[in-house]
Amino acid sequence: MTAALTLFRRHGYAATGLNDIVEMSGAPKGSLYHYFPNGKLSIAEAAVRQGARNAAATLEELSRDKPSAAKLVRRYAKLLGEWMAKSRFHDGSPISATLQETAPTDEKVTAAGLEAFALWRAPIVARLNAHGVSDARAERLATLVIAALEGSLVQARVEQSDNPINAVAQELEALLEDVSKQARRTS
Repeated sequence: MTAALTLFRRHGYAATGLNDIVEMSGAPKGSLYHYFPNGKLSIAEAAVRQGARNAAATLEELSRDKPSAAKLVRRYAKLLGEWMAKSRFHDGSPISATLQETAPTDEKVTAAGLEAFALWRAPIVARLNAHGVSDARAERLATLVIAALEGSLVQARVEQSDNPINAVAQELEALLEDVSKQARRTS
């Protein structure tokens, strides 16, 4: 799965062939069809699920000391910037890259995408809830965070710089701090 995630992140779903995945993974082609009977779409579904688990695990790890949602997002954005710089701005999000090219055409990949975004939002929602933000507002804000960060990755690739990620993180941090302060004042 690591090979598929890497290739989808770098080249996108459509530009990644099964032979590319087999070559990078070193796995026999026959085992690919054994574990992924629907071929590339099965791999796409698994890649979206794995990418979401990776993102959620990172967010959970960054949440261990119970930071504010604003600090959590800032920490996560810092890691995204570091990862992008390490790849020399060739990588992007394997989740977004795959979903942009497969959803809503494939029901299983679309379902995996819905689950992925819910899993990704959960730690952000939890931190916002801990600071008094209502469930509905926390869900909307977490959706905004993910959309903004994903968009910043595209801009970072184009600009070959982590400046878009940092700019988005700075504004998200300020917004989330303001929302949390407001929620504490009204509760």
